[in-house]
Amino acid sequence: MNHTDLQDYSHKRLNILTGEWVLVSPHRAKRPWQGQNEAVSNDVRPAYDETCYLCAGNTRINGEINPKYQDVFVFTNDFAALQKDSKSFSVEDGLLVAESETGICKVICFSPDHSKSLADMDAKDIQKVVFAWQREFKELSENPHINYVQIFENKGAVMGCSNPHPHGQIWSQSTLPNEVDKKNTRQLAYYNKNNSSLLGDYLTQELEKQERIIFENDSCVVLIPFWAVWPFEAMIVPKKQQSNILELNNTEALDYAEAISVLTKAYDKLFNTSFPYSSGIHQAPTNGNDNKHWHWHMSFYPPLLRSATVKKFMVGYEMFGSPQRDITPEIAAKMIKAQI
Repeated sequence: MNHTDLQDYSHKRLNILTGEWVLVSPHRAKRPWQGQNEAVSNDVRPAYDETCYLCAGNTRINGEINPKYQDVFVFTNDFAALQKDSKSFSVEDGLLVAESETGICKVICFSPDHSKSLADMDAKDIQKVVFAWQREFKELSENPHINYVQIFENKGAVMGCSNPHPHGQIWSQSTLPNEVDKKNTRQLAYYNKNNSSLLGDYLTQELEKQERIIFENDSCVVLIPFWAVWPFEAMIVPKKQQSNILELNNTEALDYAEAISVLTKAYDKLFNTSFPYSSGIHQAPTNGNDNKHWHWHMSFYPPLLRSATVKKFMVGYEMFGSPQRDITPEIAAKMIKAQI
């Protein structure tokens, strides 16, 4: 492979986890920008907001009162997208096909401090969040009606976050969502053919090349995937093949928390703003199968492109063809790594 060509000429890159392609157009990064500029809010928030329904001791919309929590607080979502006791049904009317879906949705407050994000928390405090993720994953995975648990966070108004209090969500459901189903299929096929982890083998190659690595410690690696779609997309991957986060011991959980801390702090420094993103953990289904082909990972999809005010839009060709990016993953990795 001529790596120089990847920085100069348009090309496609394969996402080995989904089987989908992303178009990379490095020459377009030089074009002037005369498009949309986002409003930036770097307002200093108070540690406590009496109007916030997630702050400790406050009353939520449904009338329930939050406890005076000291670190992490988890509750069932008052406006859950999935219903636990939804009626079971299916529709097959010619080409009109639908199936009922049930699940449990939870909200997890990372800190009682309204002013903080994960980037403002130290690794020890983020470790408490990891422990909460583990507890919730374990409890939900033991439910016979739950076959997948999706942990995620939307940070920033530009990502549709309706409340600035540091929090994430956990949606669990009876079937595998689309992205997870793709990754399950690809990882299983690779494992059956090679008797090894797809992400584990990919990680070995990335660590050898050191072109897209941002940070690593004893347990985790933070990198820009070779096939990244979003300008500053990043992934945290455990060095050991683990099917889910329950396999993390306390030391590894702290290493994972450190990886989250390093990445989110670097993000904030990149454009000197509270960096918006959607992040999510993809891990093995909880369907009772072996799932030894799975290698869990956490992805961050930030929308910012050139500055705190210029957002990446998925439009045109990206809606009707395939995702496309201008800045290469290698350049993005250098830019983020420079902030550490």
